[in-house]
Amino acid sequence: MKKHLILLFIFILSTYQPLFAQESFAKKFFRKMYLDKDSTKKSNFVVVPALASSPETGFEFGGASLFSFYTDTVRRSITRVSNLYGYASLTTKGQEKVSLNASYWEPQNTWHYTANISFYNFPFDFYGVGNNTKKANEELVDEKRTRIVITAQKLISQYFYAGLNMGGFKYYYYSGTPNQNQEFKNDPNIQDESGGSNLIAGPILTFDNRNNNTYTTKGFMLNANLNGIQGIYSNSSYTGGFLNIDYSQFFLLQKKLVLGLNAKEQSLLGGRSPFYLLPQLGNDALMRGYYTGRYRDRNLLAGQAELRYRLSERFGVVGFLGTGEVANNAFSASQLKPNYGGGLRYFFDIEKGLSIRADYGFGEKPAGESREQGFYIALGEAF
Repeated sequence: MKKHLILLFIFILSTYQPLFAQESFAKKFFRKMYLDKDSTKKSNFVVVPALASSPETGFEFGGASLFSFYTDTVRRSITRVSNLYGYASLTTKGQEKVSLNASYWEPQNTWHYTANISFYNFPFDFYGVGNNTKKANEELVDEKRTRIVITAQKLISQYFYAGLNMGGFKYYYYSGTPNQNQEFKNDPNIQDESGGSNLIAGPILTFDNRNNNTYTTKGFMLNANLNGIQGIYSNSSYTGGFLNIDYSQFFLLQKKLVLGLNAKEQSLLGGRSPFYLLPQLGNDALMRGYYTGRYRDRNLLAGQAELRYRLSERFGVVGFLGTGEVANNAFSASQLKPNYGGGLRYFFDIEKGLSIRADYGFGEKPAGESREQGFYIALGEAF
């Protein structure tokens, strides 16, 4: 861990040394991040130290680079902003992340491509499977995962896209010595507890008439994709599927006040339930306040409403309220868990609507346990 931290520190220093050698860099950086109100469609490249936070990682330190641009710079063009995003970090809970992401919109949004390549070395706390796990059952499990996912969608008619999602991933779990993590090893609801390798492919459909894909003030987006999953290597006998449906809608209530609605449904399909494919409740975008993976099962349903108020061009505040649950078969209204909280926004690129956010979320208070809650620092809006 210390070795990686030293290497990261050296990398950041080597990256910034030639920049800070120029006397005017600090002034240019300050002006760009705090004062510049440029509204042109020129590209923007930023390389900065990164700070993030969530209940499952603690504080996260690293480096991030973001290159945002338009493929069509005509002033009144409807073309959406594209970006390339790279991220490398270490967390205070001994986790490591490396991720490269791309979102590319062709002129007039006729095609939309996305790509993600990531590697996580991610020890996490395991509590069991289901919607009512106990803090007393907490066990530490080591996870390593590598993912490559690419999507391509073509504009079929106004606001409607259809395309293909494909890729692959590999998960590996280490649950300690034979006498450790007995809950994880012996739980009958856990299958493929050592991990597995899989290829995925399937159709993806999207309706999207949002006025902006970074800071939306009005419009509607519905995305649905169904992935067929085929195990490979030692996992070659596995065949299954995964359904994901994501909905967002935005209403401009006043000039500076926006109401956002968001809902997600995920379902694992097939006769088997590989542990690494189970949907997990809670992250920095939905059900904020819940430790990711505290509750996991074959099906997930969650929704939220968020009020966003723009105090100025640079600053904003939000409040959010939501609910959700996981289930093996059918959902139950009596099993829904609460979620609420608020946060601050700082817009470092006004024209593109790019922001840094800090949120604090609260969840339920299980009997005999402290209330679920967490602090988040992240790039961009939650949805």
